[in-house]
Amino acid sequence: MQQFSRRAFAAISLAAPLVLAAARASVARPQSVPPDVETRSLDELHRAALAEGGKLVVYAGGDIPNASAGLEQAFKKRFPGMDARIITDLSKFHDARIDLQLARGRLEADVAHLQTLQDFERWKTQDQLLAYKPLDWDAIAPEYKDPDAAFHAISVVAFSNSFNIALVPEADAPRDALDYLDPKLKGRICLTYPHDDDAVLYQFDRIVNAHGWEYIDRLLQQDVLWVRGTVPARLAVQEGKRAATFTASGAFAPAANSPLRFALPRHDVFHSWPQTAAIFREAQHKAAARLYLSWMASKDATIARTGQWSVRRDVPVPGGYKPISEYNTDPLRFRLFMQDRTRVERLKTQFEEMIGPALGPNPTGAKGVYLVDI
Repeated sequence: MQQFSRRAFAAISLAAPLVLAAARASVARPQSVPPDVETRSLDELHRAALAEGGKLVVYAGGDIPNASAGLEQAFKKRFPGMDARIITDLSKFHDARIDLQLARGRLEADVAHLQTLQDFERWKTQDQLLAYKPLDWDAIAPEYKDPDAAFHAISVVAFSNSFNIALVPEADAPRDALDYLDPKLKGRICLTYPHDDDAVLYQFDRIVNAHGWEYIDRLLQQDVLWVRGTVPARLAVQEGKRAATFTASGAFAPAANSPLRFALPRHDVFHSWPQTAAIFREAQHKAAARLYLSWMASKDATIARTGQWSVRRDVPVPGGYKPISEYNTDPLRFRLFMQDRTRVERLKTQFEEMIGPALGPNPTGAKGVYLVDI
């Protein structure tokens, strides 16, 4: 398969929505009245999905192979007979893949939950999304759902500090951006390329706004291990290859016998955002898609997969943490950042010039416009 540069792939991703919008402008249907909240039980939705054929394809944003395997198995266990595939790839590749599939007239994904928040507003405007209010819709905080039910968040994700307590005492672990400039951490930091991941780019943009571009000059003197993907950065710390990172998420309650700890800054603002999901109007398996999103919104499924904050108002925060409103973060600002694609692309180029190109293959290994045989 031909390999594309970051700039070439970005150009395709940016151009495709414009072509699609122009092609569909004369035939776009007006947005319908928001639907009522789903009233069927999960078991009733399961029967409807089986009657439809029992298949489901979900595109999930992530950066390691099979990152959603546990979620996929939990769904199949809860709903026997369902042939579900939850395929993980970088959100910036999944959204380009979806646009290409729509342009080719054959959509593979029934549902997508991605980090590229700007896509959901665009797909809504293009009338590509199927409005749906899953079971327990009213339990989801209003700021995390579209008023017309075109999309809604399934989780809140925060990136901050992860460190290995076998390599750095918890009391000495870096917590704020300036801490990572400590000479004691030289050769002991792993970070994700900011020009390869927009969530990490947002983190670096905020750091530069606070400390200037000179911060990046000083950070580059720390002999940083740069990697593609945020989970690979966390794994490098967990496995002892490096002592700390600030470009990864992590569970508030550490796993038993794990040396990895996740900690929020003492003073700095940190990045959080609502990972967002939607059903496509052209989905081949709409009944299964409705089942999936209603299950994902259910309290039991939410508690089982929540490592940080939930989008539901009735799910407690794990690890003794407080509600997100009590911390120095704003989970709604990232959407505004993502919508300014001219600025985002300029920042990517600036960081690439300073750090160098993102080296290595796609960390998920996913390739091609279509990923499963449906």
